[in-house]
This record gives sequence, C-alpha cells and structure tokens, in this order.
Amino acid sequence: MAGTPPRVLTIAGSDSGGGAGLQADLRALFACGVHGLTAVTAVTVQNSLGVTGYVEIPADVVAAQVEAVATDIGVNAAKTGMLASAAIIEAVAGVLDRVDVGPFVVDPVAASMHGHQLLADDALDALRTLLFPRATLVTPNLDEVRLITGLEVRSRADQRKAAEALHALGPRWVLVKGGHLWDDPECLDVLYDGEEFTEFLGPRYDVAHTHGSGDTLASAICSRLARGESVPEAVRFGKDFIVRSVAAAYPLGGGVGPVSPLWRLEGRGEGT
Repeated sequence: MAGTPPRVLTIAGSDSGGGAGLQADLRALFACGVHGLTAVTAVTVQNSLGVTGYVEIPADVVAAQVEAVATDIGVNAAKTGMLASAAIIEAVAGVLDRVDVGPFVVDPVAASMHGHQLLADDALDALRTLLFPRATLVTPNLDEVRLITGLEVRSRADQRKAAEALHALGPRWVLVKGGHLWDDPECLDVLYDGEEFTEFLGPRYDVAHTHGSGDTLASAICSRLARGESVPEAVRFGKDFIVRSVAAAYPLGGGVGPVSPLWRLEGRGEGT
C-alpha cells in the first residue's frame, strides 16, 4: 500500500488477555488495512476466565490522548469501547467538540458476556445523553439494549422496536445486533436510520469462543467508514468480517477464547 493508510482511533480499555478491548480493535484494524490509534480508558487485569480488577485512566488524560493524535496524525473514523465512568464519557464528549475524528461509532460496552451491568447508572445516563447524540452509529448487543432502553428483546420484531427507541436518543444510525437472540437459528443484525430498516443476516455458529466479537465488528465497520464508505456499506463489510472471524475463533487459556480476524492474513478468504 502506497502512502499513509486511513487512520482509525479506538477509545477503549486494555485487555491483558488480548481477546477484547483495544487489543482486539487493533488486531481487526490491522487486518482491515488501516492504521490504529488508541486512547486508553482503563487497564484491566483480565484473562480468558474473566476480569479480576481494573484501573481507570484519569478522564483528562483520556481526552488528552484523543486530542494529541487528532491534532497531529489526524483521524478518519473513531470508535469507543469500555469507557468505565461518567467522568470519562464526559471528557470524551468534550474533546469530540474540539477536534474532528470523522464518523464516530459508539459500541456501548455496558454489559459483561454474562449480561451483568458493567457501567454505573450515571455512566449509562452519560452514554445516553452525551455520546449517543454525537454518534454516527451505535452498535449495542441485546443486553446493552436492555440496560440502555429497558426493553427486553426476544424476537426480530423486538429488535426493530429497540432500534426505534435507541434512535430516539440521537444517533444517526442504530445497529441492533442479534447474536444474543439464542432461539433464532440465524444471527440477524438490524440497521435503522430513523426511516428505513436494513437487515444483515448471517449464520449462527456453534462456537464457545466469542470474546471480542463486538469490538471486532465495530472496528471492521470503522475501517470502511474511514475509507469514505456509507454506513450501510460499512456495516455490510463488518457483518461479513465478523461472520468469518467467529468461524475462525480459537481456544485460549482455560475460558473463552477470541474471535479471530487472522483468517484475512492466512489465505482463508479475501473478504469484501
């Protein structure tokens, strides 16, 4: 590739096990052919069995990281992951008003893989009121839909209702992911812009190793938004990318292993 590739910023926490968080973001961004930038929000003590502790980065330092890379290197698209606290969310919202990061994807990491709430109530409120109105796209899973809107999604029809409720909070586009709709034999993701629904259907694999799937999907979408593609085009690419990454997932340690974008580097397919 000649010249500088597109630059994507991830504002996220560090996963010491390398399966999710900014490590998963950087792995996916590299596989998608873009340059990854980081603003670290928290450092976790984590492995394949779970998180046993974490330390937040001071909110002003998080904002300073964003401003440092945006004003020098430039950002073509950005995404969030774990934002840890209301103070960090407020700081991110403030810096987004000062610098241009291009299309902005909010992956609202608010629930654990078991559905438990990860963010305090004031941080959830800050997500709703400060980040969602600034977002080009939000990409919640069904547990995050429940925490943010109070809606329980049990069917494809419920996914549409959830998309409408989320869109009312201010983002330009909403992608309600259906991976946690366990009774559905396929995985349907529903994209909504306030007027039209677009459906992205994929297979449901019987795999145990799905750590980092949300991070990988949002990063793949960001890689295409950074290239100037429309949101539906970028989501279509991201859906194909995560389907292949789930199929290539591998075991790691004694718990849940990560989805893997390494298929793109190992001749398992060229993607779209």
